[in-house]
Amino acid sequence: MTTATRPAPASIQPAAPGPDARNNWRRWRGTAAVVALVLLGGLIVALLQVRPPVTGVLDPNDTGPPGAHALVALLTGRGQSVIRATTVPAATAQAGSGTTLVVTSPYRLTGGQLAALARVRADLLIVAPGRATLAALAPRVTLAGPAAVATVPARCGLPAARLAGAADLGGLALRTTAPGAWRCYPARLVAGKGTAPSALPSLVRYATAGRLITVMGSGSALSNQYLGNDGNAALAMNLLNTSSRVIWLVPGPPTGAAAPAHGRRSLSSLIPAPVYAVAIQLGIVVLLTALWRMRRLGPLIPEPLPVVVRACETVEGHGRLYRSRRARDRAAAAMRGAALGRITVRLGLPRGASPEVTCQELASRTGRGADEIRAILFGPVPGDDTALVRLATDLDALEGQVLTQ
Repeated sequence: MTTATRPAPASIQPAAPGPDARNNWRRWRGTAAVVALVLLGGLIVALLQVRPPVTGVLDPNDTGPPGAHALVALLTGRGQSVIRATTVPAATAQAGSGTTLVVTSPYRLTGGQLAALARVRADLLIVAPGRATLAALAPRVTLAGPAAVATVPARCGLPAARLAGAADLGGLALRTTAPGAWRCYPARLVAGKGTAPSALPSLVRYATAGRLITVMGSGSALSNQYLGNDGNAALAMNLLNTSSRVIWLVPGPPTGAAAPAHGRRSLSSLIPAPVYAVAIQLGIVVLLTALWRMRRLGPLIPEPLPVVVRACETVEGHGRLYRSRRARDRAAAAMRGAALGRITVRLGLPRGASPEVTCQELASRTGRGADEIRAILFGPVPGDDTALVRLATDLDALEGQVLTQ
């Protein structure tokens, strides 16, 4: 009995940490350190209180639905310079002859600021103005009343509207007494807000004193949310195609950095501020993971590079495949589709522009006949390889005429 009862007290005593416990701690201490440091980094970044980006209705810097960043990207991609100004003095200092001044929030301007803008010799594009704004900046246009925003046809001879087709306009119904003014996108007054014998224009453009003044009843066609609908993008780009330099006035307190003097914005100004916070945390994770795992990495092993195929060999191989299968129809369709896509982007035409509109616009730009252009872009399938090569030469020459203008 004595030998049987002696081990019992020893079995209930706490055991000292053994080799297994120490090994488990060594195995998981790296992971625990990484998690702790990531949480600490997130807390530090949160305490930095990163300032949110400047946003606003039809603001060129705003990438949200009400902003106009997408339109500005299209304009800069076309070669135009867009300068964002947050104060009237900054806008008037850069606007002048040969530029276009865009005013998207005129209700924020005082009488003195409107008077300063009226002395600018630049073309004006005014969005959703009030009576005071019209009296100061567009005295030949008056406000008839509010109108519903809807997709309406252009129904005018203004080339910018005729080429764009239907767009989202309305907002305000306008009247004008300017001789030779274009009256586009008719909209009816909202019930109970006024009466009119017929629909009144919601876009008016007229020339006076050597400059163009354009008034839009609504800015929906310029916003990120609706820019891709119908002919909105084409209308916006065509209206702003009168000059190579656009001054975009965003009135209000100067909450953001001033725009560069030459209209060129740095890459860092286009990145939202929260992206930096996420990038810092990811950088910390990558660095700590590398430090944790670097002792397990072996030496570098050189490997042979994959075979490099030249671009000309790839093109030649595709051409031989088309030729072996006598697929002249597919080859011609591919060349015509690629050329037509680049040409329509250059001309500012909508994606669904009809062949008639495309041929007429190309004829006016290049001086060629519309029938000749139709035969090149929309003609029959070449009958032999010689005709296919001739088609490629004609497409290249036509595209060169458009792109070099």
